[in-house]
Amino acid sequence: MKKFLAWFLGIIAAIVLVLYLTDYNYILKGIRVVYLTGHTTAFIDDFKYFDSETIPASTNPQPWPKAEDYNTIQPTERLTQTNKELGTVAFLIIKNDSLVYETYAEGYSDASQTNSFSMAKSVVSALLGKAIDDGYIKSLNQPVGDFYREFKDTGLTVGDLSSMASGLNWDESYKNPFGITARAYYDDNLAETMLNLKVVETPGKEYKYLSGNTELLAMVIQKATDKQLATYLQESFWQPMGAENPALWQVDDAENRLVKAYCCIGSNARDFARFGKLYKDFGTWNGTQLLDSTFVAKSIRPRFKESPEYGYGFWLNKYKGKTVFAMRGILGQYVIVIPEDDVIIVRLGHQRGKRIDDPFSNDFYIYIEEAYGMLRKSS
Repeated sequence: MKKFLAWFLGIIAAIVLVLYLTDYNYILKGIRVVYLTGHTTAFIDDFKYFDSETIPASTNPQPWPKAEDYNTIQPTERLTQTNKELGTVAFLIIKNDSLVYETYAEGYSDASQTNSFSMAKSVVSALLGKAIDDGYIKSLNQPVGDFYREFKDTGLTVGDLSSMASGLNWDESYKNPFGITARAYYDDNLAETMLNLKVVETPGKEYKYLSGNTELLAMVIQKATDKQLATYLQESFWQPMGAENPALWQVDDAENRLVKAYCCIGSNARDFARFGKLYKDFGTWNGTQLLDSTFVAKSIRPRFKESPEYGYGFWLNKYKGKTVFAMRGILGQYVIVIPEDDVIIVRLGHQRGKRIDDPFSNDFYIYIEEAYGMLRKSS
């Protein structure tokens, strides 16, 4: 037994040494954060295991008004079952800018912080629009090479990054521990990883979803504004939109403090919903123009006819002929907006539904259909 234990520990030590020598030691952090906490993938509370920047709550909080029939309508049986099966921890329906229905589970509340995952991409795109408004960035057509010489003369623009049309050699693989997506999530010095990317396809020609696009865009915004992205978010949106609670934004490490911009804003359903309202109202927040309306309109329309599912930082869809745009995270985090009916649906939770032959999983449609069923009962 002693020989076996010594042999086993020797093998483990050798593996650890190889990982450090080959610069794959971040895998050890991934094992510690995921598997040793009883999970099999990234999870909604994992921000506890990473360094973060704090985004303070607004000093002028603006709570969502509650409709007269707030929480009087019962969830449909299908919604209740879906929420149970997929581990929904927050579900909101907002109609005419008032809360109609909200529910929380597993001890989560309207103030609980959970990971946004890729909903953060929509926030970063909004910050791009704000940086253009503020004169830090010239336009969607400004070359990335103006900010980072590594991309000089590549033809890559900031708009290409926001619309997922960069041509970068990023591998969007979530299961490969040796891939760049895992490295970006668990390693330190994220900027070094990003600046080693190459443009291998012609930018601006077609849509290809790459999380690295948003990370590089965040680096551009940060360099252009000379502000930490969390600070710029607080000044530009969190404060003027009256966010009621502080948020967290994960950073790569304590030294570099570059936000993981393609993911990882820790906030709650009510405050995430504010971005749905902002874009529904074309950049206006309760009478104040926070974001250029033309930029917003462009963001929630497809850039490429061949890829109608994506605009600039937002997912796009149709529901029974109605235009829909959404913020979306990998575990079924959603801020779904149907402007025609002035409806916003927010869902946060542990899992998403089944993948179908569609850019969206089936739960996306269930949440919309059941929310409409509930709204019909209340009318």
